[in-house]
Amino acid sequence: MVHVIPEAAASTITLPSLKSTLRKGTMVVSRLSSAFSETLHLTKHVAHVSLFITVVLLFEVGAGGLWGDPPTSVSYPPLVTLLFQLLRLLPLLALPQAVFNLLGLICFNAFPERAKLKGSPLLAPFLCLRVVTRGDYPDLVRQNVNRNLTTCLRVGLEKFMIEVVTDKKIDLPENQRVRQVVVPSSYRPKSGALFKARALQYCLEEDVNILLDTDWIVHLDEETLVTDSAIRGILNFVIEGRHQFGQGLITYANENIQNWFTTLADSFRVSDDMGKLRFQFKVFHKPLFGWKGSYVVTQTGAERRVTFDHGPDGSVAEDNYFGMVALREGYSFDFIEGEMWEKSPFTIYDFLQQRKRWLQGILLVVHSPHIPVSTKWLLAISLYSWVTMPLALASVILSTIFPVPVPGVLNVIAAFVGGVNFYMYIFGVIKSFRVDRVGWLRMAMCMAGALITMPFNFLVENIAVIRGLVGNKHKFYIVNKLTGAPDKVVNTV
Repeated sequence: MVHVIPEAAASTITLPSLKSTLRKGTMVVSRLSSAFSETLHLTKHVAHVSLFITVVLLFEVGAGGLWGDPPTSVSYPPLVTLLFQLLRLLPLLALPQAVFNLLGLICFNAFPERAKLKGSPLLAPFLCLRVVTRGDYPDLVRQNVNRNLTTCLRVGLEKFMIEVVTDKKIDLPENQRVRQVVVPSSYRPKSGALFKARALQYCLEEDVNILLDTDWIVHLDEETLVTDSAIRGILNFVIEGRHQFGQGLITYANENIQNWFTTLADSFRVSDDMGKLRFQFKVFHKPLFGWKGSYVVTQTGAERRVTFDHGPDGSVAEDNYFGMVALREGYSFDFIEGEMWEKSPFTIYDFLQQRKRWLQGILLVVHSPHIPVSTKWLLAISLYSWVTMPLALASVILSTIFPVPVPGVLNVIAAFVGGVNFYMYIFGVIKSFRVDRVGWLRMAMCMAGALITMPFNFLVENIAVIRGLVGNKHKFYIVNKLTGAPDKVVNTV
């Protein structure tokens, strides 16, 4: 017997069940998609870790670090033997950085999923995206302000503004979202802070600052572009509110590349962010090796207490000096998920001058009597490994020509440091260019290019070290931000 269900009853029975089935199906598809995405990201990380370990082991084998025979004993005058042996000790200075980079790149997923918001943007504290500029590139500033404003609105950010701090007034569309602060030429901080530190300190003055202590500041350079992922990461960081300071990843190979040499050389910095920087913030919540001056997120009250008013010595590498003072005062830091975009220097000369300024600025930080050794000792070791880079390179060359007996552990350490640094160029390219964006062929070409440029990069870095150790260290070289821009401006005390 066939039962016929009336049409009205059929519609009453099937529509709710159909909707329920569709909801369940959507949930199942969403869970499967999420599981697949998580598995894919984990697979990438496992492949990266395997490649990393393989590269380090190959360096150990190639350098005789683990299994090679000790060098043939050759008789040299005692002083010459001692000199060669001391040179072989130099890789020890780079060991802490190499260990932190290794742990940061393997202990945390190097290919994390896109950050998901942990709360509504409506409930987030107020954000001020602060851009500091001399005002030499007004078109660039206007363009990036508009792009960053669009990105913030697209992500759903509600309580925010973009503040441009400049020495020269720029034609900006000032409204409730955009504020321009012009630093008067007559302004002098109490300690005599200079350059960018002077402009940052001006913003903190009572009659200039309009932020509450509970608001947050996102520090950007004039060429920095925020991304959707960075805004989500910042929102999660400030909503959680467990730490007063934070920083995230910056990449340099997005959109148009002006100089392939400097961009590939900066792939090392990308790995450094994902390795050493991430490990020190996620595990110790301290800037043990320092930090960068852009993509810095600070709670206003904490920044006003630390200040940027630390005199000329704290004005060349104002970011690292600020970080060391904050560390000394007991503030905590964390790593922020999501990346921002910047450009590498457009010329090799700018690249060299940039590194020279960093070296001189960190020298002033490390040698400052106002920062205790217990606060800056790891930054100091990192600096001295950079300063002795020419000697370390010479020791590698001399050890093949004039072998001297050294403990086998030194060979292991030297090979380990070399393997980690070598792989960081590879990983930096992988992270910067991404296969899904450029394809396998171009990725392979970029990777080969990074490895080919390594010797030239070492040469430029060594020249920067030698030039940075002599002359006036209280200088602030301004890197060109536009092709065809006028000559750079160098400020001096």
